[in-house]
Amino acid sequence: MLLPVTPVLGVVLAVLLLAAVAVAALARLGHARAIALAGLRAAVQLAAVSFLIGWVVRVLPALLCFLLLMFAVAVRTAGRRITANRTWWWAAAPIAAGALPVVGVLLLTGLLPPRGLAVIPVAGILIGGALTATVLAGRRALDQLELRRGEFEAGLALGLLDREARMEVARPAAADALLPGLDQTRTVGLVTLPGAFVGMLLGGASPVQAGAVQLFVLVALLAVQAVACAVVLELIARGRIHRVPTGR
Repeated sequence: MLLPVTPVLGVVLAVLLLAAVAVAALARLGHARAIALAGLRAAVQLAAVSFLIGWVVRVLPALLCFLLLMFAVAVRTAGRRITANRTWWWAAAPIAAGALPVVGVLLLTGLLPPRGLAVIPVAGILIGGALTATVLAGRRALDQLELRRGEFEAGLALGLLDREARMEVARPAAADALLPGLDQTRTVGLVTLPGAFVGMLLGGASPVQAGAVQLFVLVALLAVQAVACAVVLELIARGRIHRVPTGR
C-alpha cells in the first residue's frame, strides 16, 4: 500500500532527518548542516512540484519550460560541485550528451508516450543519473590532477600533449564514477529492489511489467552515465573545466 499522507508521516520524516543530522554531527562527518538543509529543501521542492506538476503536464509550453528548468538546475548543481570558477557551465555538455539522446530515442520509437506524466519522471531519472556521473567523474578527475601534478608534468616532459598527459592521470579516477551504477545493476533483485520496480508493483503492475521497467531504467542509466563520464573527462583533459581561478 502507499504511504498515507498524515501528520504521523510528517513526524516520522522529521525524526529521521534529525537522526541523520545528529549522527553526522556526533561522528564529525562535516555535513550535519548540509543534511538538514537538504531535507528541508527537498520537502519544500517536492511540495511545490506536487502542486505544479498537475498543471504542467496539460500545457505543452509549461511542460517544456519545466524540463528546461530540471536541466538547468542539474547543470548548475553539477558544475558548482566540480569547480567554483566560470568553467562550471561546461557541465551542460555531459548532462545533455548523456540524457537527451536517450529521451529522444524513447520518444521516437514510441516506447515513451509524449505525455507529461510519462516524460517528466523518465527525463528526471536520466538527467539525475547524468548529474551524478558528471559530479563524481569531474571531481575525482580534477582531484587527481591536483594531487598528481608531478605525474602530469612528467608526462609533458616526455613529450605528451596537455590533453594526453591529463588523460593519463584523470582517466582511472573518472572511470570510478561508473561503479555505483554498475553495482546497482549487478545486484538488482538480489540485494535491493529499486524504486521503479517497487513503484510499479504498488501501482498495480505485474511483476513482469515492473521488472521490464526497472531493467530499462538500469540499462538506460548505464548508457547515460557512461556518456556523461566520457564527455566530462574529455572536457577536463582539454582544459575546458578546471580549478584555476579565472583571471590568472
